[in-house]
Amino acid sequence: MTQTTLGVAIITKNAALRLAQCLDALSFADDIVVIDGGSTDGTAQIARAHGARVIEQTDWPGFGPQKNRALDALATDWILSIDADEIVSPELAASMCAAIAAPQTDVYAVDRLSSFCGAWIRHSGWYPDWIPRLFRRGAARFSDDLVHERLVFSASAQRLEGKLLHYSYEDFDGVLRKLDAYSSAGAEQRAAAGKRGSFGKAVARGAWAFVRTYVLRAGFLDGRAGFMIAVFNAETVYYRFLKLALLNRRSASPDQ
Repeated sequence: MTQTTLGVAIITKNAALRLAQCLDALSFADDIVVIDGGSTDGTAQIARAHGARVIEQTDWPGFGPQKNRALDALATDWILSIDADEIVSPELAASMCAAIAAPQTDVYAVDRLSSFCGAWIRHSGWYPDWIPRLFRRGAARFSDDLVHERLVFSASAQRLEGKLLHYSYEDFDGVLRKLDAYSSAGAEQRAAAGKRGSFGKAVARGAWAFVRTYVLRAGFLDGRAGFMIAVFNAETVYYRFLKLALLNRRSASPDQ
């Protein structure tokens, strides 16, 4: 019988900080492809040094389309899609190998545990965080969203044992960079869909994002980090709708 093969799909841009650790934890994979968006910090060199195939794709189409490029570059029976700041734990690696050796479904979800500026977050809407990431090739693809892309599939996803450790925000500079990037991408995505923004909507939606994160999703149980995440969510939403209002204005008055 032919052995079942597993490929890993990763997209990167200036992801050198955790990439080596990410790749070291993927020794059980048969193929690893990295779609790099034009890194300047040695990301591509680190990937090649750890045996990954690197494909340069600098025309940024958004997270969803870029991740689909990585899927298309693999010819393995199964695909694991992860980010460069995510580490597969040994227990999760064993679960994945067992799952593809005797599959019960075409899609598997993993239990992701994320950190924020050095603190592991177990509330704030961040945990539990079951996300589909392992799937039979051809059984799933990512949506074409610029940001907050999702895996689209029709199978019933089963859960795997073990943690996917996500070093999402290493420091406060990274928090601010992602706040700006996510709010801009979210505004562009909504503008393309014909949505409208305003100052009032920005204030109301931002305030609701804080209350939902800190109170309804028990962010207060995460201590100082929970408060910071609630503020981050509120500011991201606030600036998203302000930027959307500006895009609306420019669209209505292209000569201004």
